[in-house]
Amino acid sequence: MQSVRDIGNRCSDDLRAESAAGMEYCAPENQYRVARPIYSHPALEREGERLTRTEKTLKQRLSDKCGSCSRNRALKTFKGVFPVFDWLPRYPIREWLSGDIISGISIGLVCSLQGLAYGLLVSVSPVYGLYSAFFPLLTYFLLGTSRHISVGPFPVTCLMVGSMVLTLAPEDHFLLPANGTSAGNVSDAGVRTLVDTEAMEARRIVVASTMTVLVGIIQVVMGLLQVGFLVRYLSDPLVGGFTTAAACHVLVSQLKTVLSVPTNTHSGPFSIFYTLSDVVVNIRHSNMADVVAGLLTIAVVMVVKEINARFQHRIPVPIPIEVIVTVLASGLSYFVDLQSRYGANIVLSIPRGFAPPGAPDTALFPELLGASVSTAVVAYAVAVSVAKVYAAKHDYTIDGNQELLAFGVSNVFCGCFSSFVASTALSRTAIQESTGGGVAGVLSALIVMVVILALGQLLEPLQKSVLAAIVIANLKGMFLQVTQVPKLWRQSPADCFIWLSTCGACVVLGLDVGLLVGLLFQLGTVVVRTQFPACSTLGNIPGTNLYRDLKDYKHISEIPGIKIFRCSSPVYFANVDYFKDRLRAAVGFDAVRVFKKRSKALKKIHKLIRKGQLKATETGLVLAEDQSPGMENKGFQSDHDDGGRDYRVDVPVDWTAELPVKVSVPRVDIHSLVLDFSAVSFLDVVAVNRLRLVIKEFLRIGVTVYVTSCHDQVLRELEAMVFFDDVVTKDLLFVSVHDAVLHIQSQARTPAHDVISEQLSALQDNKDPCLFEKDEDLMETSDNQHTAFHGLSN
Repeated sequence: MQSVRDIGNRCSDDLRAESAAGMEYCAPENQYRVARPIYSHPALEREGERLTRTEKTLKQRLSDKCGSCSRNRALKTFKGVFPVFDWLPRYPIREWLSGDIISGISIGLVCSLQGLAYGLLVSVSPVYGLYSAFFPLLTYFLLGTSRHISVGPFPVTCLMVGSMVLTLAPEDHFLLPANGTSAGNVSDAGVRTLVDTEAMEARRIVVASTMTVLVGIIQVVMGLLQVGFLVRYLSDPLVGGFTTAAACHVLVSQLKTVLSVPTNTHSGPFSIFYTLSDVVVNIRHSNMADVVAGLLTIAVVMVVKEINARFQHRIPVPIPIEVIVTVLASGLSYFVDLQSRYGANIVLSIPRGFAPPGAPDTALFPELLGASVSTAVVAYAVAVSVAKVYAAKHDYTIDGNQELLAFGVSNVFCGCFSSFVASTALSRTAIQESTGGGVAGVLSALIVMVVILALGQLLEPLQKSVLAAIVIANLKGMFLQVTQVPKLWRQSPADCFIWLSTCGACVVLGLDVGLLVGLLFQLGTVVVRTQFPACSTLGNIPGTNLYRDLKDYKHISEIPGIKIFRCSSPVYFANVDYFKDRLRAAVGFDAVRVFKKRSKALKKIHKLIRKGQLKATETGLVLAEDQSPGMENKGFQSDHDDGGRDYRVDVPVDWTAELPVKVSVPRVDIHSLVLDFSAVSFLDVVAVNRLRLVIKEFLRIGVTVYVTSCHDQVLRELEAMVFFDDVVTKDLLFVSVHDAVLHIQSQARTPAHDVISEQLSALQDNKDPCLFEKDEDLMETSDNQHTAFHGLSN
């Protein structure tokens, strides 16, 4: 009879001959036929002539990078560092310039006003927000890879910087004794005090700019180390929960400005609740002029933004409602004189020109390091996420590591000019993308510069409540993320819990600590998912080479004597024990317990043979003539009576038949076990060692184990970790489950009813106990490993 391999080879030769002769092989519609040999991995390696990979050394890699210097390579490197010189020479002036001019003017005005407003989030004078809206645009234009994002202040990062500003430069540190009945605070000792606002303002901007420089340094280091991929750990649910919590913090922080009520300075865990408490307690001291202006601004801005969103295809340029509201509010405040007549809280002073550059206070670096790391990651993650959306829309690519360098250099540059952390905002970017791109960023920087040099003083009568209201009105998109929670729950409860836990932690504990808690919770869900992976028993769809979970299909069946087990996860130290438990449940027995029970049964059989109470015949093991099944047999020993010797041996016995000794041996209904590793992406050293022991445990009870569908990377890991030895050989590896099943079925197996072994027959004539009493040559098993660890613990 021809073997399966011969048939497969002959069919393959026939198909190749047909193809060479120009004949087309036609199969029935929606079907295909494959005729090939049964491939084990060694056979496939021989036929395919597997190549051995060689990894280059660090010296060779450096030589490849530095040894081939050329003009083209130098130009490519230059354009990689300064991407603007790659696309700017190809800039289509006629098609893009008009749109960029419109976009630049609109974005410049919006960015100026948002900069003023976000200055309040950092707890510094609004003019520093103007600086933060100008300087990042220049450096990012040269170094950034996105042509459409609008770089500048972002409310979340501004609030994170402001949190550290309030922590390191609180109002309590700048109190001065006041004379008479002057306005001021009352200290715990009953002494009326005033706040040294100039000293406090100077210190706060030092803290803010120093943190900005540190954020930039961190981003530059991350870019040089090529670790831009780390931002991928910030999943969409985590970012959604974080930004929603940040919106809550922004709302509460600006609520006191809209209502114009005095509050104490709070930072750290539960600060949002302390601030809310102060607002409620002091609500009676609110200024009605500021309240009316703030609430009207919120209503008008939100309504017009909704109109812009609904009619975006009909309106060529979105209505710059922030600019209109700001101009009207400034004019009204100036002509009505709201400050002197109604006590309104106005911007009061916007110095003309730029602040002189200064070095950061490096003594603050240790205190700012933790918050700076989280701020650097958040600023980069938000900016890159927005940039990738528009890059995909306009068919160009974003270099994540270059973006880190661009934002890092921008923040270092900003920090030296009294600015705070730069990122991007979706609203400004949407306006810029809808009307232009390319050089719109530089044009918007020119508009901001005009505001700083000439128009800033016109905004001095502007009420701070109007700026705070603009900030609140722009939080709508962040708060609407809450509507995604029910959908997220239906799609993935684990991701929903990530969203909720991150949001709750950030609200209660603060943005920096809350982000860390959310990140740890997210990583914990990944660990739990891989620690308890989905394992299944597979069956064959009749007439095919397809194998699927038995629980998912009705017309599917297991192959008699073969158990196919699949693990849909990497196998590593944390889940290898779970893997073993699920495998034990799938096969229906514990291989170690089977081995022990069989050894105990063989020991009893040996004793009965030595005493003449049991003898071997051609039909099996039978009791001697003077014994009957109902008589008490003194040859039977207690399960715990070992006689001080180990009688375990591997003697072929028909374990499916009834044994002549009173030992309950678990039934083993399979002769082959197939492990489907198609979903296993990696294994570690612990898993490889445990897997080798598991295979040996099955082999010593007569169950052959096959490992199938290993990816080449997994195979290389097995080889590197010395998985194969004299017992576990590469012959157990097969290309697919079907190859292994066909191989098993093609093997001529020993008949299941092996009644009498030569060893047992020899014992009837040989009374020398040494044949069975010598110690067994034990294999390495998990039992031995457990004993070794137990010995070490003692």
